[in-house]
Amino acid sequence: MELRDLGDTGIRVSPLGLGTVKFGRNQQVKYPSSFEIPDDDAVAHILEVARALGINLLDTAPAYGVAQQRLGKLLPGRREDWVIVSKVGEIFDQGHSRFDFSHAHTLASVEQSLRELNTDYLDCVLIHSDGNDLRILEQEGALDALRALKEKGLIRAHGMSSKTVPGGLKVVEEMDVVMATANLEYDEERPVLEAAKRKNKAVLVKKGLMSGHVQGKEGVRASMAHVFSLPGVSSMIIGTINEQHLRQNAAVADSLT
Repeated sequence: MELRDLGDTGIRVSPLGLGTVKFGRNQQVKYPSSFEIPDDDAVAHILEVARALGINLLDTAPAYGVAQQRLGKLLPGRREDWVIVSKVGEIFDQGHSRFDFSHAHTLASVEQSLRELNTDYLDCVLIHSDGNDLRILEQEGALDALRALKEKGLIRAHGMSSKTVPGGLKVVEEMDVVMATANLEYDEERPVLEAAKRKNKAVLVKKGLMSGHVQGKEGVRASMAHVFSLPGVSSMIIGTINEQHLRQNAAVADSLT
C-alpha cells in the first residue's frame, strides 16, 4: 500500500489501519456476531499478514483487554516499521466501561501503554471520548497531559476519537489527529473532515464498515470508495481477526488509493 501523510505530523500511514480490540476483548463490543479471542499464534499470524500486505497502522487501547500486552509481545519486525495509535480515557473493568480524563490518569495510562506495548514511545495517543467532547477538552486535564507527553517525546502526536461535530472541530483546532465516524449511512461529521483538510490535520475514520455490518465484496468496495473520497482522510480503521477478510479489504483499499 502507498503510505499517506498523517496530517502534518510527519508520520506516514497505510490507508488501512488494523484495529486490535478483537485481540483482547469480546465483551461490550458492537460487532454483529460474537467471537472468541484468538490465541497468540493466531494474533501473530494476523500481524504478519498485515505487515506483508503493507499495513503499518495499529489502533489499540488499554481498554481493549489484553490487546496491548499481546502487541508488545508478538509484534513482528522493527518497532519503527509500525505506527501505533493508543488511547486514554476509557477504563474497561469487569465487563463495563468507565471514563477518567484527568491529568494524572492520562499520564498513568500512557505509562501503562508504554509498558504493555514494550516501547519507549507511542506514535499517537487519542482521547477516547465518552460523548462530552467539549467538556473533556475544555474542563478536564487530558489535553494538557498529552501536550506535556509530546513535549517530552513520549508521544509523537495527539488527538481525540470524538463523537460530536463541535468536539471534532475543537480537536482540529487544538490537536494533531481527529478520529471521526464516517460511512455510507452517516455523514454528519463531514464538517470536521473538511476543517481538517483545510488545516492539514489528520483524519482517521472509524466505523467505515459500520462495525462489521457491511457485508459482501460490493458493500465493502462501495463503503471504502466512499470513505476514501472524503476530505482529509489519512486512514480507515478496520477490526478483524479473519485473514481472508483482511486480505480482501486490503486488496480493495489498494485498488482505490
